[in-house]
Amino acid sequence: MVMNCFKAYDIRGRVPDELNPDIAYRIGRAYAEFINPADVVVGRDIRHSGRELSIALIRGLVDAGVVVSDIGICGTEEVYFTTFSRQMGGGIMITASHNPADYNGMKLVQHESMPVSGDTGLGRIKELAEGNAFGRPAAKGKVLGLHHRDRYIRHLLDYVDAERLKPLRIVVNAGNGCAGPVVDMLEEHLPFTFIKINHEPNGDFPGGIPNPLLPENRAATADAVKNENADLGIAWDGDFDRCFLFDEHGRFIEGYYIVGLLARAMLARNPGARIIHDPRLTWNTIDIVKKAGGVPVESKTGHAFIKERMRAEDAVYGGEMSAHHYFRDFAYCDSGMIPWLLVAEIMSVSGKRLSELVGERMALFPASGEINRTLKDPAAAISSVENTFIARAQMTNYTDGLSMEFEDWRFNLRSSNTEPVVRLNVESRGDDALMRAMTFEILSILDTFI
Repeated sequence: MVMNCFKAYDIRGRVPDELNPDIAYRIGRAYAEFINPADVVVGRDIRHSGRELSIALIRGLVDAGVVVSDIGICGTEEVYFTTFSRQMGGGIMITASHNPADYNGMKLVQHESMPVSGDTGLGRIKELAEGNAFGRPAAKGKVLGLHHRDRYIRHLLDYVDAERLKPLRIVVNAGNGCAGPVVDMLEEHLPFTFIKINHEPNGDFPGGIPNPLLPENRAATADAVKNENADLGIAWDGDFDRCFLFDEHGRFIEGYYIVGLLARAMLARNPGARIIHDPRLTWNTIDIVKKAGGVPVESKTGHAFIKERMRAEDAVYGGEMSAHHYFRDFAYCDSGMIPWLLVAEIMSVSGKRLSELVGERMALFPASGEINRTLKDPAAAISSVENTFIARAQMTNYTDGLSMEFEDWRFNLRSSNTEPVVRLNVESRGDDALMRAMTFEILSILDTFI
């Protein structure tokens, strides 16, 4: 059997042809054989296929002699948290995050919630699962229930000083994913008034697949912020490892500017610390980190690369413009709850609205946001862009795709790992018209390869 559900960083596929109980069982056996954990925590998101996949996965782990703690429906970060806080040998989250409803997948971690990706064993787990030649363990494992959420909620609240928080009005859009129950528990400890939309977990996703990174999916949150005269809007993807913020005008705030905002906040608590950022948009983050006395460190895009670099640098915080935010005190993992709590505290203490906190930075470093193009030959398209600008570039970098810098503007152009898509990001130094003009020029080149 060839398993096409194994990707560069995780497991994702259409149910049942690419991912089904038989494959899930094999993955459980293969994971146990490769990682050799004594105990593993397993969780799942709200998708209808999650239960049968979870049962099969757990059966595979138990047949391999593993003790499994099943925490049921949860967010991905709850598996991360339980793995590192309980000192378990590993964790598996069954989720397809923002993919269509007929998809599902898995995110794998080992002890201390270190990711298992293509560079750290995912390929070997694939080989073992495809081979399906597993030995008999000395003894079977067992399944335990585990009430983890009270401890998880207390950990989240440690990131803010509740006494400093003001009674903000906040629109929360869980996208009918898994964030709603966690927000409900946090609500008991916070002075905020939550306006809840698409709040109840529902695997049918009546409000649409929760992926706020797509512009067409932002209207519900933006409209609710304006209609309710709210101070802040928050939307999550299905497994809430990413959160997306809207200011008091209902304007979507690019994750790039939230990275800078959180970097400054973390440096105020940890002077001189290292901050990890991705190469797609960089100037604003580098400027903020240096002025705050920190050390900016660039890493290749992707959660496995960011986490690995954070551990190597002992960085206090890492951020990607795609709304993944990583914290040293969260075992260097990404969280979709910690960022908005920190932003709400910044707003409370400073007395400033979110538009004021990021507005100046948006003007100083206007950015295009990520623009995707589906192309016939991505490599040839990127080469054509490079040849067009190489003579003018002051710096060319191939750390993650193609990055080129000029006196007043820069861009990053990279291929997707999983589809024939290129992703473009452009920014400038205080010149919105220049940023837009250069974005148009690069897109004009790319469009000849459609």
